[in-house]
Amino acid sequence: MGFRHESVLLNETVHGLNIKPDGIYVDGTLGGGGHAYEICRSLGSKGSIVGIDQDAAAIEAAGVRLKDFGGKVTIVRSNYCDMKSLLHHMGIDKVDGIVLDLGVSSYQLDTAERGFSYREDAPLDMRMDTRQKVTARDIVNDYSEMELYRVIRDYGEDKFAKNIAKNIVRSRGKSSIETTGQLTEIIRQSIPMKYQKKAGHPAKRTFQAIRIELNRELDVLRESLDDMIDILNPGGRLCIITFHSLEDRIVKNAFRKNENPCTCPSDFPVCVCGKVSKGSIVTKKPILPGTEEQEGNSRSKSAKLRIFERS
Repeated sequence: MGFRHESVLLNETVHGLNIKPDGIYVDGTLGGGGHAYEICRSLGSKGSIVGIDQDAAAIEAAGVRLKDFGGKVTIVRSNYCDMKSLLHHMGIDKVDGIVLDLGVSSYQLDTAERGFSYREDAPLDMRMDTRQKVTARDIVNDYSEMELYRVIRDYGEDKFAKNIAKNIVRSRGKSSIETTGQLTEIIRQSIPMKYQKKAGHPAKRTFQAIRIELNRELDVLRESLDDMIDILNPGGRLCIITFHSLEDRIVKNAFRKNENPCTCPSDFPVCVCGKVSKGSIVTKKPILPGTEEQEGNSRSKSAKLRIFERS
């Protein structure tokens, strides 16, 4: 199966970058190269883009998709949290725009053996980067009941987290949990039927939570935002597409803090903390997909785009 991923909020993101034809751009979550392709189309002969992704299948697919743009494109297999040092090694200290699309690709969800999907029975994996040793299986079988509860409660925002954690521990006491199908069945038995009927697939939140924990998705995002803003040229923009409230909150708070970093008490007549604004939030409210996109791509429904511009 080829790498397939429909880029969400594609036009809005590319427009939001305010592309300069001779600028340097970074796609920190390259995927199949959808956003990068549109960026390349707006670049002149001196413009360039660096694409970063930790998924080997994405790297391969994007390489094929972007091959006609030749030397304008550099693709690196890495995590976007290493962006600053990667660029530095390439002799780039400042860029004109950065894109992050934080969704799991359709390819990852639809390739059963990757273990991301609760709709197919496959080994519990969920690694974004298959070079990583730890898998979802290790979390499900090795975390304590309290740790599982914390992960499912905090990252899945599931009100039945306590029950799910307890049943996972009880089940693995008899034999280890090896597949997505086994885990899905345990979750199903942990949630009252009346909630299952109205709240979508019962395993959705727990699978999301384990994936976030395994790939350190929120930590990586939290630790990278200030660095990304720092490497933007004046007028450069950071466009981030999130897919759930936890990611969106991190982005919103980081943008606010960089726009107004002053920590002085509100009754101080002048600022004495010396913290200076790094730029401004372009999107006072996040940009959402239109009705047409939501109908055509159900995975876009929870997407939100926020944009920050460096001063």
